[in-house]
Amino acid sequence: MIDPETQANWVPEADEADEEEEMPLSLRLSIADTLTLGNATCGFMAVYFTTTGILIPHLTGSQESGMARHSAATAVILMLCAAVFDLFDGLVARKLRSSPMGAELDNLSDLISFGLAPAYFVLVYGMVADDAHQRVAALGAIVVLLAVVLRLARFSCVTMKDGVFQGMPSPFGALTVVSIVLLELPFVATLLAIVGTAWLMVSRVEYPKPRGRLAGAMLSWIVLSMGLLAAWAFDAPSGQLLLQTGCALQLVMGAVIPLFATARRVNNFRDNRREARAAQLP
Repeated sequence: MIDPETQANWVPEADEADEEEEMPLSLRLSIADTLTLGNATCGFMAVYFTTTGILIPHLTGSQESGMARHSAATAVILMLCAAVFDLFDGLVARKLRSSPMGAELDNLSDLISFGLAPAYFVLVYGMVADDAHQRVAALGAIVVLLAVVLRLARFSCVTMKDGVFQGMPSPFGALTVVSIVLLELPFVATLLAIVGTAWLMVSRVEYPKPRGRLAGAMLSWIVLSMGLLAAWAFDAPSGQLLLQTGCALQLVMGAVIPLFATARRVNNFRDNRREARAAQLP
């Protein structure tokens, strides 16, 4: 015979055990989450190569410029790989599914790959460049990092209309910041361009989301950028010129792409006004 009090106390314990068994099932990583973790890994390795290949040789007095060039190219290529992972994890999440952790994982990974990694790249640039000022470069690096933090936080809180981002996307912003450094402009011009890019990331300027043909074009541009970096790293003929041309195009796209979104918004506004006027006519 079962004591009613004992039975009453036993049932909730069984329910708690079932909940503990079911909880991990709801937190399993999906394919999209795995791609997101690849994004974070690439960002961390970019910091690693920037440290071991550029900063440490500079601090120890090594004059191996080829090693620094290879490490810089590797770090930027890893950021480009992180952008590829970031592009595909969103596509896979829409086609298949993502776990309840998907959005949080994406923001944390983006913070590493497109916030910490480029900001650290700027910081190291301020330490190794001949005409740079370390403390001012550190301030610029902080501005980049905080811009990405604010941008990711706003992205999580603000709902935008379908098809556009508010502000320059963090992957595009990170690659633009790195391109500015690789252009080897005078320090003041470099710092102003970096701060301007950080402002674009937190601005209300609209950028189209990479979908359809635009996603394919973005992927093609990333692959081309990897090729330019490899040519520069291995000191190929005209490798320096090709890299600087690619970096300059990255800056131009950062300024031109939002113009298309603005033009589309103006055209939509004009079409809506025409439709409203047509509806008012007898």
